[in-house]
Amino acid sequence: MGCNNSKPNATDGAVNDKHANGAEKKPVRKSAIPSEDRIECSSKTASAVFGGVKVRYAFLSQRGYYPDDDKKANQDAYSIRTNFCSSNAASSSENNDAFLAVYDGHGRYGDKCAIFAKNELPMLIERAVHRLVTRKRVLPGESPPATPSSLSLLTKEEFQAACKQAHLECNKMMHKVSTFDDDLSGTTAISVIFHGERSGEAQITVCNVGDSRAILGQKVDNSGSLKAIPLSLDQTPYRRDERRRIKKTGARILSLDQIEGLEPVVESDGEDEDFQLGETIDEGGDPPRVWAPKGEYPGTAFTRSLGDRVAEEFGVHAEPEMITRPLTSEDKIIAIASDGVFEFLTNQSVVDICAKFDDPLEACRAVVAESYELWLQYELRTDDITMICVFVDEIVGAEVESTILGKESFQGSSKSEGSLKSDFLPLEAEKPARSIMSKKALLELEHRKSLSCMNLSYDDHDDFDINEFSTPKSDDDKARISEAIKASVIFQDINDKERDMICSAMENISVKAGDWIIRQGEMGDKLYIAEEGRFEVRVLSNLAEDDGSGGTPVHVYFGSRSQHAHPTFGEIALRHHAPRQASVIALTDGQVWALHRCVFNRILLHHNARREVRQHLRKLRAFRGLTADELQKLVDNMEEKTYVSEKIIVNQGDIGNSFFYIVDGSCVMMSSETGAKGTSVTRKELNANDYFGEEMLLKKGPYEGTVKTVRETKLLMLTLTAIEENVGSLTEKIRHA
Repeated sequence: MGCNNSKPNATDGAVNDKHANGAEKKPVRKSAIPSEDRIECSSKTASAVFGGVKVRYAFLSQRGYYPDDDKKANQDAYSIRTNFCSSNAASSSENNDAFLAVYDGHGRYGDKCAIFAKNELPMLIERAVHRLVTRKRVLPGESPPATPSSLSLLTKEEFQAACKQAHLECNKMMHKVSTFDDDLSGTTAISVIFHGERSGEAQITVCNVGDSRAILGQKVDNSGSLKAIPLSLDQTPYRRDERRRIKKTGARILSLDQIEGLEPVVESDGEDEDFQLGETIDEGGDPPRVWAPKGEYPGTAFTRSLGDRVAEEFGVHAEPEMITRPLTSEDKIIAIASDGVFEFLTNQSVVDICAKFDDPLEACRAVVAESYELWLQYELRTDDITMICVFVDEIVGAEVESTILGKESFQGSSKSEGSLKSDFLPLEAEKPARSIMSKKALLELEHRKSLSCMNLSYDDHDDFDINEFSTPKSDDDKARISEAIKASVIFQDINDKERDMICSAMENISVKAGDWIIRQGEMGDKLYIAEEGRFEVRVLSNLAEDDGSGGTPVHVYFGSRSQHAHPTFGEIALRHHAPRQASVIALTDGQVWALHRCVFNRILLHHNARREVRQHLRKLRAFRGLTADELQKLVDNMEEKTYVSEKIIVNQGDIGNSFFYIVDGSCVMMSSETGAKGTSVTRKELNANDYFGEEMLLKKGPYEGTVKTVRETKLLMLTLTAIEENVGSLTEKIRHA
């Protein structure tokens, strides 16, 4: 059906037995495996004082969905220990220091490795602290100071030494355990320890082994918005320092496609290597891994781990990287999570989602649900996903000046390996959040398309009339749609024009419990945003015959206006013109917003074009001080200009205020220079994705050459006024970067 045809029915279900709203009504059978049994979480949010800080906290862990092994154990684990490192001088109830951690197991015995670390690591840290405190010298005739917490008796360096010792000891113990084999299995460990020093200053110490993360949501201005500050750095081959350390052992750093000969092997330690790895290899979900010099093992996508005995020979060790920093009144949220959260969500996205809620348990639910839903959309499976969320309500102890973490804040345990050197890649250049399907998932999608007997040909006209899809909206409707869009990750960085287009074309659909919103295997023409209600995702594995139930429940989408929860589903089939990969059935009465394929693809086309512009512009020196969000804001404010052939755009020597990026077409730049031997002229051709006027961005001219179009050319123009209004001074941004 082409875009110019009449509007289809409200949902994608079969044509028989429909309600007036267009949704199919059929009996809904409950599977023997309800999707809720995948979740373990706090019964309610807890309040406490941790290390001199009043906090509220909660946790949630959701077992992953694996089509070939639906009973696979959750390989994540977590620790929440209060009264941590209590001294012998007082009862433990007087000590409010706390240990919070997440462990992400991997390999055949990953679940056992994670549980082992959960049980042993906190106790090993406590024992190491106790040994250090016991050995500390006391002046003759003086007794050790009476204090509820042993941590207050140690310096930062002493406590970090104890943490290092405990992690290494836990690793050795795991190698020796007889109940499971850690040769090719192991776990990450990310911990945040709340403690106060003798001064009464509230502090945290973060220990990290692997690629799970801790992040901080910090208030940075009077607007109340929070900026994501990393408290840990992923230890993966994306990092230049870790990669070089691993290579010194003789190991190779290659992706799976490179191992299998599907991609060329490029050996380089140049300045641009991190960018190439982060932007190219991972775009297909194929990260760089650690391999033996002459064998196809161990294949770890991380460079530090507890366990993984075989990988230790190639530098994959258990030495933690640590920071100790004070907490201030600007520090509002701390999130500790396994890497399943960050596969598709950025640090800032996680903080933004958490900031929408007053309850950390609801924040956990929202982040884990969003992560899980993105896995379902972009992959054939989902990862196990675990998160601890802490809301910092009040600093009880002495407060220090606000601290923004920089590269120098991260302390390793040895200068040779553990320290993060000053030339470490920028925090923003870590492993990127993925935004497309993996190659394996795409192959499966193509297979589904080949098996479908339906017509997969779409006629998405560039000149379609959006008024065909527009419906009248009240101010309340527009506000609700806007809220739903803001809560959706796929629409987070759209601009005002794109947002208006979505609001205009959104269609509100009421559904009843038992309605099939999407049916697996059928072609769909709508994307959905849950406004209110519960909607269960069910999957038929390996195209099994449907007995009427829709398959195995793997997840529940939860839409709620009061809780700002508006998950999106149905996107992938629209992006790739493929049959639906799962069924979605309403468990309750509710409402969804529906966006037609034509509008969605138009927005996606425009959005992807702007994102490509951003990727090119971030290489410029003038934009190096900007965050990704700030640069995207500038790209969104670039004005489209079209010039006819042989049109002069700028003249050499003019003082201008605009920077230009070529979208389509071609230009020529002529630069003349007069010297002792006369005047020389330089000619430079400019094509799509080239730019000119960069000199305007930092020093306001003059233009270095005269630029004239060769044929009709479309450009994006960015003025200095737009820069100042949206992000401020680029010179100041670079100075403070």
